[in-house]
Amino acid sequence: MPSRTIPATPSLPALLRLDSQVCFALYSASLAMTKLYKPLLDAIGLTYPQYIAMLALWERDGVTVSELGERLCLDSGTLTPLLKRLEAMGLVARQRDAEDERRVRIALTDTGRALRAQAEPIPHCVLERSQCTIPELEALTVQLTALRDRIARSPG
Repeated sequence: MPSRTIPATPSLPALLRLDSQVCFALYSASLAMTKLYKPLLDAIGLTYPQYIAMLALWERDGVTVSELGERLCLDSGTLTPLLKRLEAMGLVARQRDAEDERRVRIALTDTGRALRAQAEPIPHCVLERSQCTIPELEALTVQLTALRDRIARSPG
């Protein structure tokens, strides 16, 4: 069956065109990035959300669940099952805080710390595949972080 092409609407304002949408550029770039990361993370047995959690813990071990959630921009409904899975994999241990039992701290296990060595080549692979320079990726990261923060602070 031949594909139907929807004719372009000449009166469509430029701001309503798909390729003019920053949200679509971010969405499609995110899909491409996820596709790039998948085989790299499969090789070390992690999903992307698990990987970013481990990155945060390799940076700062022993944080509370709420601190980790803030750092990763994840709510507890998403973070709790992710942490349970990492615990089942033997990468982290969840422990009640001795000073305040309402808080749960996340600590890397020896296996979790050792996984870091396997993850170290991943950023280099991403850099290579992106065909960007380090300064280009750093500048892009700064811009995207600023955009995220401005959106988060905006009313409504």
